[in-house]
Amino acid sequence: MPDKKDDPRERLIIALDTSSMDDALRSVDLLGGSARWFKVGSQLFTSCGRDVVARIKSAGFKVFLDLKFHDIPATVSLAGICAADIDVDIFNVHALGGWKMMKTTMDDVSAHCAKSGKPRPSIIAVTVLTSMTSADLNEIGVPDAPDKEVLRLARLAKASGLDGVVASPLETRLIREKVGDGFLIITPGVRPSWAGKDDQSRVKTPAEAIKDGADHIVVGRPILKATNPADAAKRVLDEIASAMR
Repeated sequence: MPDKKDDPRERLIIALDTSSMDDALRSVDLLGGSARWFKVGSQLFTSCGRDVVARIKSAGFKVFLDLKFHDIPATVSLAGICAADIDVDIFNVHALGGWKMMKTTMDDVSAHCAKSGKPRPSIIAVTVLTSMTSADLNEIGVPDAPDKEVLRLARLAKASGLDGVVASPLETRLIREKVGDGFLIITPGVRPSWAGKDDQSRVKTPAEAIKDGADHIVVGRPILKATNPADAAKRVLDEIASAMR
């Protein structure tokens, strides 16, 4: 299979924003020609558990487990080991859990995978949710603007040994410039020009996000809620391809 840098399908992660196993698997079957990755988030995983991960993996696709672990270091590292044991390809933690939580998780999951012979999933940190504005951050006691907070947390994730971060497309270029290449950036809050923002605040188009340095973009509702999801996915894929050229 082509490397993700060469194949637009490797750059698109489709968010399976549903609580139904049947709906999720129908989307995988329908959209698998446009993407090699699917995101399983809190809604779907709470409803369907590890079985949905196994079904997507058995169909030949990759899974980003988006549960945003945030707890004491021992608890998060054990959750990370469980994620590795169900063969997810990427999982995330909250950077606000701190350096010790992130470092412990990386060390413990790496050791577990080396001992068990399993490939280690990429471990990335959520910086600031794409729905949050400066006012939202101020409300919870963070005085900085989103871009400053995102960069601070990205640097903390890098220092802890994590593989990368989740950040909005408005901060992607900043992270790439300040943290460097070889650091995975997954970008939600991506909205094609023909789609609405939904509840996202900090958004860009697929082409803009890729040009700014995103390794993967996450798209859910603009595809899944479209009248023709397969056509919508193809249009997003075309945007990615144009940016790559």
